[in-house]
Amino acid sequence: MFTGIVMGMAKVIAIDKKESFQTHVLEMTEPMVEGLEIGASVAHNGCCLTVTQVNENRVSFDLMQATLATTNLGLLKAGDDVNIERAAKFGDEIGGHSMSGHIAQTAEIVEIIDTPNNRTIWFELPVEQMKYVLDKGYIGLDGCSLTIGQVSDNRFCVHLIPETMQRTLFGSKQVTDKVNVEFDPQTQAIVNTVERVLAAREM
Repeated sequence: MFTGIVMGMAKVIAIDKKESFQTHVLEMTEPMVEGLEIGASVAHNGCCLTVTQVNENRVSFDLMQATLATTNLGLLKAGDDVNIERAAKFGDEIGGHSMSGHIAQTAEIVEIIDTPNNRTIWFELPVEQMKYVLDKGYIGLDGCSLTIGQVSDNRFCVHLIPETMQRTLFGSKQVTDKVNVEFDPQTQAIVNTVERVLAAREM
């Protein structure tokens, strides 16, 4: 489980590409690798990956074809950064919201509005997925737990403070960039349950 509170960014220093499979090697900071062992879960841009090798501060992760196709991790190249969060422990402060690290799809950035001490980013999703995007609800974007600012048709926005822009990739994002989306699991469960109940009544 993750909370959507990103620790910081780590650089991808190598990518070993094979058929329908990749191994990513990241250079991580000391706090990120403290106590890290093979088999541990680490979120990359919100996607839960398993540690396969630890060599001091260089850590390897394997990515399957499904992960590469569904997330923005398949677009990475050596030298790129990713948002990093270690798995939550019992007793940790939950500053964001409960996240599984299972990415539903990507959303495209369609507009960025910069104002003093604030950045508003608008995203676009397929219209059928907007049922999970609620005004002032939670959403996970590239691993960040964020509050939805506004919803308009198949678009929604979030408002970012300077700390978020400095600690995460959102300070350097541009229009047309794709971000990983994890819908709030509680919202998803409620919407899906209501749909099933209504469909059963119509039969």
